[in-house]
Amino acid sequence: MTVIDSGVSKYDKQTCISFRKTKELYGGLSNMCSGYPIQIGEERFLTSESLYQVCRFNEFGDIQRIIQNEKSPMSSKMKSKKYISNTRSDWDDVRVDIMNWCIRMKLKCNWNKFGSLLLSTGNQQIVEDSHKDRFWGCVLDENNYLVGRNI
Repeated sequence: MTVIDSGVSKYDKQTCISFRKTKELYGGLSNMCSGYPIQIGEERFLTSESLYQVCRFNEFGDIQRIIQNEKSPMSSKMKSKKYISNTRSDWDDVRVDIMNWCIRMKLKCNWNKFGSLLLSTGNQQIVEDSHKDRFWGCVLDENNYLVGRNI
C-alpha cells in the first residue's frame, strides 16, 4: 500500500486480498454477501449491509422494518434510497463507526465462518475492488493498482 494523499491509497492488486463479487474466494468479506446472518436481541438481519442500512434511519422504525425485511442485501440498499431524506442528521459523522460496528457484529455472530475467512487473509491488505466507489473501496487503475480510501 502506498498513501497518495488525504486518505487515498493505492494497493497492488497482485499482492493484496481484494474482493468484488460475493461468490469469489474472498467474497464473504463483502457486506453484500449472504450466509452471515446477524442476530441482535430479537432482531435478525440477513447481512451486514441490511444492518448498516437500518442504522441510517434510527428515528424511523417503520422504515427500518421495511429495509430489514428485504430478502437481499442489494434490495435493502436500494429500498433505503427511497427514504434517503429521512437519513439521520449525523450520518456523515457516524457512518464509518457504524460500519465498523456492523462488521464486528458480523464476526461476533459468525465467529467460526467469518473468523476463518479473515484469518485466511494473513497479513495482506484487504481491499474492496469497486467499479466506482473510492470511499468504501478502491477502483482499479490502468497500472493494475486499486486506488481509493478503502474505508
